Amino acid sequence: MLLKTFFDPALAQNAYLIASDQSKEAIVIDPLRDLTPYLDYATEQGLQIVAAVETHIHADFVSGGHEIAAALGAILYLSGHGDQHGYRFQHDPLDVRYVREGDVIAVGGMSLTILYTPGHTPEHISLIVTAEGTDQPFAIFTGDALFVGDVGRPDLMEVAGLSVSKEDSARAQYQTVQRFQALPEYLQILPGHGAGSACGKALGNLPTSTIGYEKRFNPAFQFTDEALFSAWLLQDQPEVPSYFAQMKKVNQVGAVLLSSLTFPRPVIYDSEIKIAAQKLLIDTRPREVFALAHLPGSVNIVSSHAKFSTWVGWFVNYEEPIYLVVDETELAEVVMRLRVIGIDQIGGYVRPETAMRYHYSTPQIGIEVARAKQSAGATIVDVRSQSEREEGYIPESLYIPMGEIPTRFREIPAQKEVIVQCGSGVRSQIVASWLQKHGLKQVFNLDGGIDAWKKADFPITVD
Repeated sequence: MLLKTFFDPALAQNAYLIASDQSKEAIVIDPLRDLTPYLDYATEQGLQIVAAVETHIHADFVSGGHEIAAALGAILYLSGHGDQHGYRFQHDPLDVRYVREGDVIAVGGMSLTILYTPGHTPEHISLIVTAEGTDQPFAIFTGDALFVGDVGRPDLMEVAGLSVSKEDSARAQYQTVQRFQALPEYLQILPGHGAGSACGKALGNLPTSTIGYEKRFNPAFQFTDEALFSAWLLQDQPEVPSYFAQMKKVNQVGAVLLSSLTFPRPVIYDSEIKIAAQKLLIDTRPREVFALAHLPGSVNIVSSHAKFSTWVGWFVNYEEPIYLVVDETELAEVVMRLRVIGIDQIGGYVRPETAMRYHYSTPQIGIEVARAKQSAGATIVDVRSQSEREEGYIPESLYIPMGEIPTRFREIPAQKEVIVQCGSGVRSQIVASWLQKHGLKQVFNLDGGIDAWKKADFPITVD
């Protein structure tokens, strides 16, 4: 049997392909929307992808199962659990099959036995794998039910506005952990995410583990009381990116096929550029370049950063088209990274040389200047995560996490100078440009962020 992991660093997401040595038939688990890595690998190894399976309705990316089924005529296996919150796939004539607890997916002598593992989501399933030529399983694809060192967060359904309380989900997750407890300790765990994902709060850096290791060292396995477990699980979960709710809706019914989408066209005329600037216009150029000259109304989210898609997802309105400032050599990659999180309405793109003709700037200031301005009455806005804030913050700074800026920016005193601060100056640049777009005139980005502030031994408050 052949096992291949496809890790996407932007989403800290694992997709897997397993294939029969004999028949060369393969199945893909939790694929992304861009099928290129799986198709290239299958071609390289002489494999035929005959099926795909989703462990659950994902919240952090558009699932690729629909793409595989349509492109290859493959079978798409989805969970039959979840009742009204389960799948409602709307694409015929695809071969979509719903599986439940105890069902077996057979591919080329291999078998994947369904284990119902709700908690992270009501329909979540895991897949116990038995290789060809043996009757003993060797691994389990756990999706977002079990990670290395952590388990899936239980609050996404409630955050997405669905009628499943986080408390009920936490209790379901406790029962799922008990199911994992009963599995053979030698089973290899193949999780859906690694460190850096927002689908858990403390995912480990190792790519894989075993049931036995997790039983000994994963905090979730140390509880024998459901109430204590639930309280622990619900505590200190990271902020939920706002686009997660949209991904739930898209993946429940199946996203439109990439082949049906049009490629963005260049935006050239001044009248079109003005329209683009009124929408969400993402300037993907490096921070230093953007700071010197950019289109008024554009928001600087650097495409070279691993978190590009996630950060765009904090600000996008899925009901409206977005526009890009991007070099044509990078356009295809940037468009695909946006479509991975379902941003399909891309109205067009502006060439960087056009943006450089506008002399609108976002001032960058160092820590000495920032400290002096704060003493003179400027407001420092800290846009980091809650966990970062708890490690220490600049005294008297106003705390608004980056993801909450679109709904809370009016809390920032518009009549004063505003200094936006994060860890190093990257996220704060996004927010500074967003605030400028929304009418704040005296906005500065703190170059070096709180890291530089600490290095200079300036005052830090820790609650």
